[in-house]
Amino acid sequence: MADTLSLDEVEAVAREAHAGQTDKSGRPYAEHLAAVADGVRARGGSEEQIAAGWLHDAIEDDRLSRAWLEAAALPRSVKDMVLALTRERGEEPAAYAARVLAVPGALLVKEADLAHNTDPGRLAELDLPTRTRLAEKYATTRRLLGLPPG
Repeated sequence: MADTLSLDEVEAVAREAHAGQTDKSGRPYAEHLAAVADGVRARGGSEEQIAAGWLHDAIEDDRLSRAWLEAAALPRSVKDMVLALTRERGEEPAAYAARVLAVPGALLVKEADLAHNTDPGRLAELDLPTRTRLAEKYATTRRLLGLPPG
């Protein structure tokens, strides 16, 4: 990634952008980002996919702007994956899945994201109604993406 942010720099940007944010169980959000990036790496993902793993929730969570992403020293493929993985408010699951499937490389990042989101240890920290709602949401997403049940 010559003339672009290195993976270490992307990680630093993501960690800074999500500083102070926690997940549904109160854990630092950066732990989720690191798990997704590691999951992408473990699945044989490219450097661009790993970078997208670090940034996959930054726009959706209003931590970075679309303008920042467009101006960032990142390959177009990273920007496209991050935008594909950014769920729009009120967006139908089928439309979201179609966009993820249409962008090269995005599916592997989403697979790593879903794997961490459905980790039994992580889910066990949530109350039953939240666990049930998320399990249904993630099962639907996996089905729409053509991924095996988690």
